[in-house]
Amino acid sequence: MAAIHRQGASRVTGRTQHIVGIVMNGVTGRMGLNQHLRRSIYAIMQQGGVLLNDCESIMPRPLLVGRNSAKLEAISAECGGLPWSTNLDTALADPAYSVYFDAQATGLRAAAVRQAIAAGKHVYCEKPVAESLDAALDLHRLARNAGIKHGVVQDKLWLPGLLKLAHLQRQGFFGRILSVRGEFGYWVFEGDNVSAQRPSWNYRKEEGGGIIVDMLCHWRYVLDNLFGAVEAVSCLGATHIPRRWDESGQPYAATADDAAYATFELAGGIVAHFNSSWCVRVRRDDLLTLQVDGTLGSAVAGLRHCWIQPCGATPRPVWNPDIESPLDFFAGWQKVPEQDAFDNAFKRQWELFLRHVVQDDPFRWSLLEGAKGVQLAELGLESWRKRQWVKVPEIAS
Repeated sequence: MAAIHRQGASRVTGRTQHIVGIVMNGVTGRMGLNQHLRRSIYAIMQQGGVLLNDCESIMPRPLLVGRNSAKLEAISAECGGLPWSTNLDTALADPAYSVYFDAQATGLRAAAVRQAIAAGKHVYCEKPVAESLDAALDLHRLARNAGIKHGVVQDKLWLPGLLKLAHLQRQGFFGRILSVRGEFGYWVFEGDNVSAQRPSWNYRKEEGGGIIVDMLCHWRYVLDNLFGAVEAVSCLGATHIPRRWDESGQPYAATADDAAYATFELAGGIVAHFNSSWCVRVRRDDLLTLQVDGTLGSAVAGLRHCWIQPCGATPRPVWNPDIESPLDFFAGWQKVPEQDAFDNAFKRQWELFLRHVVQDDPFRWSLLEGAKGVQLAELGLESWRKRQWVKVPEIAS
């Protein structure tokens, strides 16, 4: 049995500190390391924890888990000597750690989450939570029956650009929303001449890859939370680049979809359309842009910034392709001012989950919400296969 390697000592502060031990599985991967460890949990530790009030705070204490001991040791050293282990069984058996976090490849997640629930751990995990809706719902049932607290990463809800969109909607800026247009993605290099920016398993269907499975989970919670419940989907997938090169420089067949073109019907008659692609060169404001059009105004949001055009400032173009346009269509948009300080989106949700664990603050982004994302991805694949619209049935809580 692999040992847990520990270094360092706890820092004592003048306030009551609630220590929350977190088994962090998958921190040697891109998302687990950059967003969840470096920019979230370790950043929270560096700031002195999550402040609850003048007398109390929450301090996370991570235990790093993965399969590569050399990588774990290096990450541990970078983060001040955090404990680490290559044995998940040992980690879950340690009573000092009450929370299990999973950022592994999708195909490994459900089994590990089941194991954590059986060990009595609270669970927080990346999406997709499982490879099928049945498996995702089973995780929710297990968590509910075990009485543990659980959550799923839905980071885009805390992106500054989307927070600004949500604020505009609460103010009634849009009037009646008509449509939402999303453009997401960038060119992921094939890996032969320029190294790929994403892991090779993302492009292997047999390993849980595919942009429909990945991104429709995101679009489900974005649409449900900001605009209206998704009621139907029409989706077309494609594998535009059938041959890529892996991390060792070897060519492989890309069996998963690398682009998805999806239209959604939302409650209230709103139509949403999202193009998601790893095969697109960016000529827009950001890697993700959302345009929301309403009767009283429109807005375009990127990851951090947002631009608006109210009804009274809307130009009146006339179609005439024979002359240069007299209108500068970009000039008629006003940038939403920075009225708040925005922290890392992953970190903000982590802080909410830690509050949920320690003092039972509300946290609605549960495993059930994660299952809804898996459901939409499954229905998107069904729509592609059948070449037809597919209804999205409500999932009972």
